[in-house]
Amino acid sequence: MSSSLVFWASSLGLAFLLAGLVLIRKEFAAARGLDKVMLLGFPFEAAPLAVFSMEHLLTPRALMGMVPSWIPAPLFWTYFVGFALLAAALSFTARKQLRWSALFLAIMFFIFVATMDIPGVIANSKDRLSWTLMLRESAFAGGALALAGWARQENIRVSKAMIAIGRTCVAIALIVYSIEHFVFPKFAPGVPLPKMTPGWVPLPEVWAYAVGVVLLVAGVAMLFNSRTRTAAASVGLVMAFLTWFLYFPIYLKELGTPAALEGLNYVGDTLLFGGTVLFIGIAASQSRSRETA
Repeated sequence: MSSSLVFWASSLGLAFLLAGLVLIRKEFAAARGLDKVMLLGFPFEAAPLAVFSMEHLLTPRALMGMVPSWIPAPLFWTYFVGFALLAAALSFTARKQLRWSALFLAIMFFIFVATMDIPGVIANSKDRLSWTLMLRESAFAGGALALAGWARQENIRVSKAMIAIGRTCVAIALIVYSIEHFVFPKFAPGVPLPKMTPGWVPLPEVWAYAVGVVLLVAGVAMLFNSRTRTAAASVGLVMAFLTWFLYFPIYLKELGTPAALEGLNYVGDTLLFGGTVLFIGIAASQSRSRETA
């Protein structure tokens, strides 16, 4: 099942990525400067969500153990999350009904933080991975919340509050992740998970330190809402670079092995984090298109 899961999840993710790029092509060609980079946030977000939706829908019994034991019907919720992720991927690709899809996605990730990640941190407060996962899900929620605020035009006060909360969640994750890059430079850069940088990567510590500097500067800028779009674009491009030139080659090397699914998940995580940060840049934009609401 693992090989077929990798095939279908990879195929769907690639289809969403290509579809998203095709749908933004005219605006991308007409856009200037940072606006070009911001548009990439939609396909960068949609493609990984499609990948993760397939994992939930094709192997629900393998994932339902992640549902806390006190929540009834874990199989139902696993399927529900799969369909919810797929619906969000469709919305972000078409850029329709963003105010609702982004809001519900944010709520879902915040629920993950409250029901799984925070208890995990409490149980394993000295475990670096527990903190990393909590900050990752918080950032995913924050990026979606900021986009939902950007798409909500009728109440400026609520919109600004949603964007500010979302931006703060992402900024905190960036700052903490930057510190992890300096303290643990031998681990693969990007979202600092347990994978070590492969031996074929030259000067791995240098790459870790360089990414750490970008995350730190961008995180501080976002936290104080100073040059937020430039900060978001910088992190988004760095995550895209790491996706295609580090994690995608790792994934290709692991195809046909039991580690292939893990390799695909690293590709998805890194690209999704890039899309999430670009959503903060989109939300910081002064221009709003009515057709996206």
